[in-house]
Amino acid sequence: MSDVMVAGPGLKSFGSDQLLFEDLIWLTTEEAAQYLRKSVNAIRILVCKKILRARKFRRRLYFRKCELDAAIEASALERG
Repeated sequence: MSDVMVAGPGLKSFGSDQLLFEDLIWLTTEEAAQYLRKSVNAIRILVCKKILRARKFRRRLYFRKCELDAAIEASALERG
């Protein structure tokens, strides 16, 4: 049996909990929280503080994966 399992739409699990989001461009709030390893409420707070940009479609928030990556890169600490 293969070690690859489908964990949800567009999500693949290799082994234990390692998820790959490579095929996804748009993530739901739950997927974004899982991708960033934060809670759903923490993601909503970041949207409210305008740290993350979300799009609303039919009462759901969607996030671009590349923008989540950019937010992480922008928040990197610089050493002096």
